[in-house]
Amino acid sequence: MTDLLVALNTRPLLCDGAMGTQLMDCGLGSGDCGMLWNTLHSNRVRGIHQFYAEAGCNLLTTNTFGGTSYALDRHGLADHVLKLNRAGAQVAREAIGKSGWVLGDVGPFGDFMEPLGQTSADELCAMFREQIAALAEGGVDAILIETMSDPAEMEVAIAASKQAASLPIIGTYAFQKSGETGFRTMMGAPVKEAIERAIAAGADIVGTNCGVELSFGDYLELARQIVSAAGKTPVILQPNAGSPQLVNGEIIYNATPEEMAALTADLLDAGVRIVGGCCGTNPGHLAAMSRRIG
Repeated sequence: MTDLLVALNTRPLLCDGAMGTQLMDCGLGSGDCGMLWNTLHSNRVRGIHQFYAEAGCNLLTTNTFGGTSYALDRHGLADHVLKLNRAGAQVAREAIGKSGWVLGDVGPFGDFMEPLGQTSADELCAMFREQIAALAEGGVDAILIETMSDPAEMEVAIAASKQAASLPIIGTYAFQKSGETGFRTMMGAPVKEAIERAIAAGADIVGTNCGVELSFGDYLELARQIVSAAGKTPVILQPNAGSPQLVNGEIIYNATPEEMAALTADLLDAGVRIVGGCCGTNPGHLAAMSRRIG
């Protein structure tokens, strides 16, 4: 495989879409541990990855979003970090082979760092390092630290990644709209600060995934702000399939594949180098986006 960062110098790439909703469509119960399926139902997880690969995705994200010991402890699985993260990496690799890259997914640990919470930076770094080492052992090509809201947690996760493996690091935040044109993370960090801190900590690619009630116009403006803040650092953007609507007690994302494809073209024009999907997206959305990338 060509190095991911080298490939980005020659062409834009397509990342995959949502995993959680796809798992639920395959039978995952509400509140169940999706990561446990990496071993119990690896064929179903592999099938989801394969659907995305067949849709044209160059990058597959491992099913390891809640893979720290802290997050797994909610399911009584704190001692399964190595097994479940390594299996998640291996399943994704089996799905895409050598035709694309596997991103080891690392989400927020699920609480606040000191002084708001009880977890110190050193304790958190050890948790992230354990997860990332397992992902590296499983054969991922890069580490994706995603959906962060606290730049300090992002910095700790990046430091842990550098300690655990010699792999490219992608750092993405979840933003919400603040005022007419401003965007901030849940912890109040504006775009420029969040992105610059991630780059200074050592992220090789930066951007955003998900978002709180953002329209496609909001995602495009957010992309422009991130590209400006990132400078020469490549940018990734993974929008939701539109702004969620509550219908009969169920959250629905109404964006069509054609609308996601149109947004993809706009994001590429704005300077984004990796486009993908987040909440509400499925292989149909990504197939349309792949055709737009060409």
